[in-house]
Amino acid sequence: MSSTIQVWVLLMVGAVAANLPFLNERIGIIGPQRNPKSLGWRLLELLVLALLMIGLGTLIEVRIGQRHPQGWPFYAAALSLFVTFAFPGFVWRYLRRRPAPNP
Repeated sequence: MSSTIQVWVLLMVGAVAANLPFLNERIGIIGPQRNPKSLGWRLLELLVLALLMIGLGTLIEVRIGQRHPQGWPFYAAALSLFVTFAFPGFVWRYLRRRPAPNP
C-alpha cells in the first residue's frame, strides 16, 4: 500500500473514530451501557481516541520511513483536527431538533 493511501485511510479512520463517542451510549465504545452518557464521558473518550489516532499515525510514519520528532504545535494541531472531525457527531447528539412528543 502506498504512503498516500495510508494517509487517506488514517484520515478516514480518524473521522469515524472522532464521531464514535457521540453515536453510542456505551462507555469506551464497548463497555457497559449508560443511558444517557454524560458529556464528560464523551469528551474523555474523544481524548483517548485522539491519542490512539496519533499513535496510529506515528506507527504509519515509522513504517513509511524515518520518524520525525514533533513539538507541541503538532499535537495541538492534531487534537484540533480531531475535534473538528467530531463536529458532525456533536451536532447530531446535542444540537439537532427532535420531534415534539404528541400529548
